[in-house]
Amino acid sequence: MKGTVGRRSLRAAVVALAMAVLAGCDQAPPVAGPVYDPRPEPGQGPSYRLAVHPLHNPSKLFAVYQPLVEYLNRQMPEAHFLLVASRDYPSFEKKIRERSAEFLLPNPWQTLEAMKAGFHVFAMAGDADDFKGIFVVRRDSGIRRPADLRGRAVSYPAATALAACIMPQAWLHSQGVDVMRDIENRYVGSQESSIMNAYQGRTAAGVTWPPPWRAFQKNHPQEAAALQVIWETPHLINNSVMARDDVPVAVRERVAQLLLKLHETPEGRGILAVMETARIHAADDSSYDVVREYVARFERQVRPVEPK
Repeated sequence: MKGTVGRRSLRAAVVALAMAVLAGCDQAPPVAGPVYDPRPEPGQGPSYRLAVHPLHNPSKLFAVYQPLVEYLNRQMPEAHFLLVASRDYPSFEKKIRERSAEFLLPNPWQTLEAMKAGFHVFAMAGDADDFKGIFVVRRDSGIRRPADLRGRAVSYPAATALAACIMPQAWLHSQGVDVMRDIENRYVGSQESSIMNAYQGRTAAGVTWPPPWRAFQKNHPQEAAALQVIWETPHLINNSVMARDDVPVAVRERVAQLLLKLHETPEGRGILAVMETARIHAADDSSYDVVREYVARFERQVRPVEPK
């Protein structure tokens, strides 16, 4: 009897652990490789969570951003940093509204929303000229002009993706395509899914932005060879790095110092290369005023950013 009770207790513990791991990524598929326990080790300082918007699926996002988190932990032993993934854009945006992470890496539109929730910008993650939308199509698609998309479907990661949806839809509008009537907009959840929809012929074009496209070319060279970038939008301003308003100033400033100097060392350049990011620049809330003006114009001319 004691052996049966012990086995039942063990099974219950395993189930509880599995549920906790899934909850940490909004019930996303389990992340391959080590599991990062959200509880600090004995003797560690306070924990700070870094939530990154879903540039990739949770497993890929951990592979890309965990080296940065480990670097922060080595450089700041008085604190403990944790990476938080989200299965899709709405899940990440819920984290913003609920203030469930101390640090964020959101897109520029999400940056404006995060300001409303009490987060503040202290850096920009990447060069501004790398923040633009790109359209990929199959080389055998026959698409040559924006008008060729009329009556067909276009894929995007999410309706709130600035570079990979809002800016491309604004560009199509400027080319005479009514994106609410002339084409079918499909919001497919991730950058890679948007590209793969075009590759598989599910959509006439897939929309993304440069870092995920570069990663796709490295990770899926055969599929990428069948695709081509046919158009790109003008650039705007890149993703921000933000801290919640109750993060101690000394912690925020130390994180900013480490991030801004990443490009100065071989180790830091290696971390940035995995992130497909050239360097991290200083920025503040006012740096994103241009996004507020851009979004206001987009909503007047094209559609609400958050569809009703």
